[in-house]
Amino acid sequence: MKDSQTISQGKKIRLKGIIKYVYKKVGKAILDYQMIKENDRILVAVSGGSDSLSLLKLLNMRKRRIPISFDIIACFIKTNFIDIDEEKVIEYFKKEDIPFLVKELNLEKKNLDCFWCSWNRRKILFETAQIHNCNKIALGHHLDDIVETILMNLFFFGEISAMKPKISFFKDKLEIIRPLCYLEKEELKNFVYNLEIPFADYECPYGKDSRRELVKLIIKETKNRCPYVKKNIFRALGRIKKDYLL
Repeated sequence: MKDSQTISQGKKIRLKGIIKYVYKKVGKAILDYQMIKENDRILVAVSGGSDSLSLLKLLNMRKRRIPISFDIIACFIKTNFIDIDEEKVIEYFKKEDIPFLVKELNLEKKNLDCFWCSWNRRKILFETAQIHNCNKIALGHHLDDIVETILMNLFFFGEISAMKPKISFFKDKLEIIRPLCYLEKEELKNFVYNLEIPFADYECPYGKDSRRELVKLIIKETKNRCPYVKKNIFRALGRIKKDYLL
């Protein structure tokens, strides 16, 4: 007799509405940037939030539907400053029949900021990928994250740079991929609600950045007059007219 986990594993999700839209957008990003190839071992960074669990679900759906063979391993990084129900996240991994690892990140709360947290998380992911022979790390950054970072770098650091959908490290031995790069935050929220994915709706107590909040406000105000502002900013990095630059 099959247990509930096996039944859940075998159940095929119908692609319709927002589920179909999000699935196809991820597929397009993966194809456009050649993010996944035969025999890849992908370490998926999981925070427990809607973005990372959406990414994990979408890669698992893709794994079952396309003729390319690749493996995914979930890596949940729990911290000493964000309260997330670890058992709830692990239960989801088991329900989806996804191999998983749990890593701990303990940082001094004094002077803690996003950069230092991100740097330490990245270090854990790099080390874990190496230990488990993963050649790729998948991150849950979406279109909003990328566009906000572009504007923050332009406004506050005087440089034109972004989170690339795919970037190589260590002489091409490891790649970071961002399959959600074509999707907005709201689209991913609708996706998780439709599939009833049990995400943690948390807010980091050290993640408040007035600069990012300002950029979010600018984008929101601009979107009222230009609905495609996010996509336009994203596309602009691939349409640079060098003759008009210094």
